[in-house]
Amino acid sequence: MSTDARPGPSNLIIDLAQVPDRGTSPDQRLLFGGYLSHPTQTAAALLLLGRVARHRFYLPPGMVAAKIASSDPVVTTSRDQLRFESFSACCGMALRYDVTADGIDSPPLRHGSTNIDLTGPTRVALAGVQGIDPLHLRISDEADEAVTFTTFDLTVSESKTALPQRWVRGFAEAQAIGAGLTPRAQVSSAEARRFWRALPRNDGGRSALFVSIGGRGLGLTGTSGPRTVPLGGPSRLRMIEPLLRYATSVTIYGPDDGASGVGSGVSLWQLDLADGRLSCALSPTPARGFSGEGGLLHQLAGQDSPASVEFLAHYLDEDHQGELLYPVELATRLSLSDGQVRGALTALAASGTVGYDAALGGYFHRQLPWTIEGAEALNPRLIAARKLVADGSVTMAAASDDVIEVRHGDSRHRVRGHGLSATCTCPWIAQYGTSRGPCKHILVADIFRGAPGLHTIAAGRTEPFDRADFHDDDEL
Repeated sequence: MSTDARPGPSNLIIDLAQVPDRGTSPDQRLLFGGYLSHPTQTAAALLLLGRVARHRFYLPPGMVAAKIASSDPVVTTSRDQLRFESFSACCGMALRYDVTADGIDSPPLRHGSTNIDLTGPTRVALAGVQGIDPLHLRISDEADEAVTFTTFDLTVSESKTALPQRWVRGFAEAQAIGAGLTPRAQVSSAEARRFWRALPRNDGGRSALFVSIGGRGLGLTGTSGPRTVPLGGPSRLRMIEPLLRYATSVTIYGPDDGASGVGSGVSLWQLDLADGRLSCALSPTPARGFSGEGGLLHQLAGQDSPASVEFLAHYLDEDHQGELLYPVELATRLSLSDGQVRGALTALAASGTVGYDAALGGYFHRQLPWTIEGAEALNPRLIAARKLVADGSVTMAAASDDVIEVRHGDSRHRVRGHGLSATCTCPWIAQYGTSRGPCKHILVADIFRGAPGLHTIAAGRTEPFDRADFHDDDEL
């Protein structure tokens, strides 16, 4: 990290000679260099992402003295926008700030990603952006100066940092869950502020509540109903309250009524901003992080079409310019079947390199130094399942393959059914059902049967959600 103080007041005259030129840098490692159209909004959003990354909403028992690694935003440049992402230290909140084409004075030079640390001097510089102060941003894939912020008073550079393994799993699970959520309501900024003021400051042991989205406005309730959205640990939403001042509306995404399985307790809150969006996804409860949800385990257990995975990975790394990915369009462009593309995207998502944009209904690519094999090694249930298969702990319990028996030490568990409908007699399924993904015995059955991977990538939309996607009384 380096700083360069610049003299002069920050709230009087903007002297553009004191900030970098707009010209394209000859440095081939430069991803983006330009001014932000809404500097105070962007500065507030980046400070929020850094604050969330350092915050822990849940501390596991017995880990008070443990130092658990956290990080700061991952920045991705694409053809026409910037994305800044972070997780809370407990991985129970996923936050993303998108700056659209109108929010920057020039398009990114090329597609790429970097992970940075927002240190004290950077936070001071961003906190000092006020009124009509300019904010210039330089993003590169250099190790020492990955991101440089220039305000009227300061120039601060931040170096690239290591990406926590939990974030890789969190990226993977968050996109799988987010793709299954649908827009449930859109409210005005005034209604959103009223609702936020009513949120509890302390959950008081009530980790799982619901938001009623009909009638006279948003409200909290303790029971699920046909017009409710889950809100685990509602006090967590207060973290993003500082950005409400910039919001024109708030869109709420949630699972369909009556949904079960992975993601059934997740909600996503999208603040619609000037030339940008802030998306906040909350895990089912503060004690559950996205990194442990297990939504991609079926796919990892039954990898198929490795050639299409490698082909798509090469395309994204070499030829892709960061535009949104829609499976149907990709299949046509790459001369692959729709199933091959969706399967390959799901496999790549497991390594954290594919994310989902709920507002646009499409997928986007991150350039991260992780492989599918590396992502698989981060899933203990899958590792245990492969070991059980290798040890010969699986037998058919009947003439057909509908029931499989798995021996685990002195225990025997039966898996009945296939894929997402499979059930097991083990304590894991008895406690969680399928809300946290399959148990290791169901994964054993997938591997033993040689089942193809279950695609978690949907076809995707080709345009943003609009008013027609909501019921008349959903816009409050």
